[in-house]
Order: sequence, then structure tokens, then C-alpha cells
Amino acid sequence: MQTIVALQALVTATSLDIEPSATELDAIEQEMPLIRAEVELLDAQIMTIDRPVSELDERRIRRAGRKVLAARRVLANKATAQVPGVGA
Repeated sequence: MQTIVALQALVTATSLDIEPSATELDAIEQEMPLIRAEVELLDAQIMTIDRPVSELDERRIRRAGRKVLAARRVLANKATAQVPGVGA
């Protein structure tokens, strides 16, 4: 009789050795401005969880939201520029 634990150990041992490829790292690097903007927006929203939102907080959240939209626009424009025949 074969045990499940022995089979699972073989499966998980190989999955731990996988690292991101150069292509995946490049994709992450290109998306980093969007990731940073989303983190900034999340930080601004978290600051207002346990207190009333002030005018300064509203401005901070709006500014962070605009940064997210701008970063998404830049990524979308890069994606359409790389597709032949699109955006020409």
C-alpha cells in the first residue's frame, strides 16, 4: 500500500525550487510603478479606517487614486504599442 504522504513529499519538494524567470522579473519591473501607486492608495485608505476623514485625507486619497489611474494608463499604452497594428 502506498501512502499519500510519500507522494505529497515528492510533489512539494520540486515546487519549492522554482524561481521567477527573467521574463517574469521584467514584467514585475514594468508593473512596479502601478504596484507602488496601489500601495500608496491603500496606505491612504488605511489611515482613515479608525477616524473621521479630514479634508487632507480626502486630498491624499484622491491624489493616490489619480496616480493609480495614470500608472494603469501608462501600462495600457505600452501594451497596445507592442501589439502590431493596434494604436497606429
